[in-house]
Amino acid sequence: MAAKLSELFRRRGSNPLADQELVGLLEPGIEFEGKMTVASGMVRINTHLKGEVDCAGAVILAEQGEVEGEIRTGFISVAGKIKGTIRASEKIEIKANGVVLGDIYTASLYIEPGGYFDGQCHMPGPGPMNRSEETEEAKHKS
Repeated sequence: MAAKLSELFRRRGSNPLADQELVGLLEPGIEFEGKMTVASGMVRINTHLKGEVDCAGAVILAEQGEVEGEIRTGFISVAGKIKGTIRASEKIEIKANGVVLGDIYTASLYIEPGGYFDGQCHMPGPGPMNRSEETEEAKHKS
């Protein structure tokens, strides 16, 4: 299955997932609660997860996937549902049936027609962050 997923993403061209190795699969029948840390590679979530996901690579939230909590990653593709905060250093992609309920922090956001987002989007401005942005970001962390 991992080979099929990798091949699918390679055929899509400039997809950021093309170079990611699939290192974890959470499929229906598994329920996860707590903190998941992925040092590198791609993780696919297609089940219920409550807690935190910290992934240096990419997160794929498949159609049956539901996350309640916070996700920190480089790239995330959402076809399921997230209720919480997403922090993606590179890109957030919300697919046609994807649902995001919560705040997002990212440099790039793409929402396909039919995708749903309800929350605040925080994107870095061009150039270095100025003092007022740093102060505003510090307020949100408190």
